[in-house]
Amino acid sequence: MRDAEPQAVRLADYRPPEWLVDQVDLDFALHPTQTRVTARLALRRNPKGTPGAPVILDGDGLTLVRLAIDGAPLAGTSFEASPERLVLRHPPADAFTLEIETLVDPTANTQLMGLYRTSNNYCTQCEPEGFRRITYFPDRPDVLAVYTTRIEAEAAEAPVLLGNGNLVSSGPVLGTSRHFAVWHDPWPKPSYLFALVGGKLARVADSFTTASGRQVELGIYVEEGKETRAGYAMDALKRSMRWDETAFGREYDLDVFNIVAVSDFNMGAMENKGLNVFNDKYVLASPQTATDADYSGIEGVIAHEYFHNWTGNRITCRDWFQLCLKEGLTVFRDQEFSSDQRSRPVKRISDVRMLKAAQFTEDSGPLAHPVRPETYREINNFYTATVYEKGSEVVRMLKTLLGEEGFRKGMDLYFARHDGEAATIEDFLAAFADATGRDLTQFALWYAQSGTPTLEVKGAFDAAAGTYRLDVKQSVPPTPGQSEKKPMVIPLALGLVGPDGADLPLTLGNTPVERGVVEVTEREQSFLFTGLDAKPVPSLNRGFSAPVNVKSDLTPEDRVFLAAHDRDPFNRFDALQGLALGLLAKAARGKVAEGEAALIDAARRLLTDAALDPAFKAQALALPGESEIARELGGDVDPDGVFAARKALRLRLGAALAGPLVETYAALGTDAPFAPDAASAGRRALRNLALDYLAAAGSAEGIARAEAQFAAADNMTDRMAALAVLAQHDRPERGAALDAFYARFESDALVIDKWFTLQAQIPEAGTLERVKALMLHPAFSMGNPNRVRALVGAFAATNPTQFNRADGAGHAFLADVVLSLDARNPQVASRLLSAFKTWRQLEPGRRGHAEAALRRVADTPGLSPDVADIATRSLG
Repeated sequence: MRDAEPQAVRLADYRPPEWLVDQVDLDFALHPTQTRVTARLALRRNPKGTPGAPVILDGDGLTLVRLAIDGAPLAGTSFEASPERLVLRHPPADAFTLEIETLVDPTANTQLMGLYRTSNNYCTQCEPEGFRRITYFPDRPDVLAVYTTRIEAEAAEAPVLLGNGNLVSSGPVLGTSRHFAVWHDPWPKPSYLFALVGGKLARVADSFTTASGRQVELGIYVEEGKETRAGYAMDALKRSMRWDETAFGREYDLDVFNIVAVSDFNMGAMENKGLNVFNDKYVLASPQTATDADYSGIEGVIAHEYFHNWTGNRITCRDWFQLCLKEGLTVFRDQEFSSDQRSRPVKRISDVRMLKAAQFTEDSGPLAHPVRPETYREINNFYTATVYEKGSEVVRMLKTLLGEEGFRKGMDLYFARHDGEAATIEDFLAAFADATGRDLTQFALWYAQSGTPTLEVKGAFDAAAGTYRLDVKQSVPPTPGQSEKKPMVIPLALGLVGPDGADLPLTLGNTPVERGVVEVTEREQSFLFTGLDAKPVPSLNRGFSAPVNVKSDLTPEDRVFLAAHDRDPFNRFDALQGLALGLLAKAARGKVAEGEAALIDAARRLLTDAALDPAFKAQALALPGESEIARELGGDVDPDGVFAARKALRLRLGAALAGPLVETYAALGTDAPFAPDAASAGRRALRNLALDYLAAAGSAEGIARAEAQFAAADNMTDRMAALAVLAQHDRPERGAALDAFYARFESDALVIDKWFTLQAQIPEAGTLERVKALMLHPAFSMGNPNRVRALVGAFAATNPTQFNRADGAGHAFLADVVLSLDARNPQVASRLLSAFKTWRQLEPGRRGHAEAALRRVADTPGLSPDVADIATRSLG
């Protein structure tokens, strides 16, 4: 394990690499415990480096076997080698070939970084710093090289041998039972994009013809017997390839594109050039095993990793501080793709829900950091919602400010300028500034300042003058390391809705507001709209044009009006959510909240509006989650009070809307075969929401309806929805349904993950003991990241009442698991520990228990850098 006290890495300290690598030739002799890796590196002194600088290569737990320069073996006195680095103090020339032979043990690699074994298959994961666990190398993203990889293995053990790029040659190794394959990637890439896979895998084949007429072979490799469940992933891949050609002008650049699905993987997927490695959760799907959310996730992740081919691979990031340059930008691209494939308003709502639940929460706690951090100790811990989701929102704001045409010009210039380079945020913004003439200096603060801005908005109508003045104040709260903040550029999309529900003219002075967007750039600013013959209701931050909290003087009546009439779908949704959130926050504090009748009336209107998309109704009628309510409260949060308030309102809504809910449930039933398209998924979402409301009180009728759906369901979406309803009620039907579900699917790991998660989420006092018991279940394994996330991760991240128990037992439990897992898989352990990110918001008793648990972790000797970093920053 690496040093547990790594030095802080600072953006300000960036220096170009002293040595560059032009060519990398790799030779792998695969073996379960002694894989021999021979690397030939064509090294060249960097003209921008320091004259006379030594060659220093990164390692991590390596065993050096042999070293040679230009074919001549090196004596031990001419170099320094340890498992963590290799140093040539006096390189023989400004350019030479260094040959390095190392031994690695894939079977013992439980960190799942570098080369490891999963289900008897060989697999690699090299982002961010896993390549150094394979061979000594300048393992940083600004060292780009052309790779050729020869892979050799026992033919019976690993009949499939895959690498980056195009297949050059393959065949038997004469006189042995082994065979080989040689792969060449002509496009220079950093070491983190290297990939290798070897094993017994089945191939699902297809092809794609690019816009220029080139034929690309497509392959998805899965465990044998699971080929029929890769069809949707292949379809999503082909749609992604075509969309990127039309939406961004980006064509694929190799002869083959391969995806491999593995069951043991720390991440969702990895965009290695031409050879994407996926957690099988985001590849395998069938109506009987995957929910609509799974299908949507597969579509989005397949697209995301494919889109990285240009935003991440052809143009990579100069250093890990620029991580959002590939991740935030590519999240934006995959969100746009899914919006075009499905319902754009519904996709926007679901993305903002996730942003608020994950990133807004992160922004308000001790782990807050800028989209581009200025320092880190462990880069693994910065694959965060801020980098991904907020990074995407920053790109979206750029498009909102520049318009469709200006944004496309900027993207085209960025691709043209930096293809084949390792770029920075400054390079990215400069392309848009130069393409449009727009000064983006202030906008760049979105990458530098952490925290979620707040806009305080008040309106005043002057009937005599026909004007409406909007007064806006912006503020950004203090966050760790940043006590003072500068005003941001905030694109505020808005409308002025008249008494008849139609938008009134949006004119500042005599100038129509372009695209309905005003720019907030100062701490306090006023906008005077003219030419109005009636008092408007302002519709603010339409489409969630900026990732900010908006506090306005809208009344409950205004929100009811907007929920019924706003032409912006997102704000119709947001108006209803705002009504509910206000009621829930007051109730969680034990205060009497007025306005529930207005909420029920607005919900009834929306539910019975035949013109609305069922998927939109399902999103709008779902109450704000417990984390959103807690964030609204700000501090001294009692999770039990939050849960009780939400449960009570859910019960009352279910009772008040029982009639239309029953009608909705009945009307949306169908005998048609399952289809994963957006319209069908939307109908199932609304029907299952109706089921949840109707069974909320635990009445015999509601439970019977859920039981009947569970028994008759012909797809996993409806089956899981019914089981989730039954799981909320401590009745015999729950145990029977859980047992039946396990018996039916016990051989399917991905489905059993759902079974574990559902039980971890039950908001009852016995859930902690249930989770501990399930950790002893034969199907549970601490070695499988999916299984750990499904049980322990779900408990800590999505069951706030039981994780934050008043006696501190939930916090102590997670600390125990993290310490137990740390030596085996630090990445998974540190991500579990991040469940403490909201601990400072808790009421004093729970806060004390959380702090004690964190301190116990932080004070444990021998922690990995990953866990030590999260514990230290959480205590901050």
